[in-house]
Amino acid sequence: MKPTDISPQAPTPSHHVRIVEVGPRDGLQNEAAIVPTAEKVVFIEMLAQSGLTDIEVSSFVNPERVPQLADAEAVFARLQKRPGVRYTALVANERGLDRAMAAGVEGITLFTAASEQFALRNIGKTIEQSLTVFAGLAARASAAEMWVRAYVSTAFACPFAGPIAPGAVVPVVARLLDIGVDEISVADTIGSALPADVTALTEALLPILPLERFAYHFHDTGGMALMNVRTALDAGISIFDSSAGGLGGCPFAPGAPGNLATEDLLGLLEDRGIATGIDVEQVRAASRLLGDRLHYRQDA
Repeated sequence: MKPTDISPQAPTPSHHVRIVEVGPRDGLQNEAAIVPTAEKVVFIEMLAQSGLTDIEVSSFVNPERVPQLADAEAVFARLQKRPGVRYTALVANERGLDRAMAAGVEGITLFTAASEQFALRNIGKTIEQSLTVFAGLAARASAAEMWVRAYVSTAFACPFAGPIAPGAVVPVVARLLDIGVDEISVADTIGSALPADVTALTEALLPILPLERFAYHFHDTGGMALMNVRTALDAGISIFDSSAGGLGGCPFAPGAPGNLATEDLLGLLEDRGIATGIDVEQVRAASRLLGDRLHYRQDA
């Protein structure tokens, strides 16, 4: 489909929204405190009991870079997996994929960016170098029947390079699709996007990125996350990342704290009459579990 083939009328909002819970990984990696393995496991199991079907558990990266997640193997070893829930982990290289496979991880997430400066500072590679690495990782993971998801960070703005044009995001997404990833999460890493920005980027991506593989990852740094979700819903997007209690952000992006809270996302969806089958009170209970330790959204 060519860009000119996009209908001028927005698709009807989906009546089924899938939430990808990223608190145990993207949330905890940005916290100063080290949460004990046992508490992480209870947190994750409570989230699974709420009805969430996709949970990003941890990260198999250099523990010196992300010490909060150095216990990824131990977490997966202790976790009592709930049927129907997909438990994933982020990997950055072959060593990380080896560790994830050995731990019995069923799905991996990969991480690149639309900003060259952010890619170099965050993962130490250019965008092209990261995509070359990811091609090999995705091929190995797919051969092992693992699900593969990819993040495109700084899709709206970069803390180092400033605003990012939709035209810079499109080729990165296209390459990831060529690599064969199953789903792409497009991220507002520093929480600067406005609804008009979401509309522009969505329209740029819809000709190449199928709705069933298109996710958004909004941060609430500027308090616009829910407005951006509304805009994406009106465009037909039905996959959103969120973090219980609004945990986290990105430790490598200055000014990027505050993921969209899962509780807030569930409230918006309920207001729009979109059923998720997720028990928001159970999510709140999971958030409170870590509240005292992290002194973070204890009123969630």
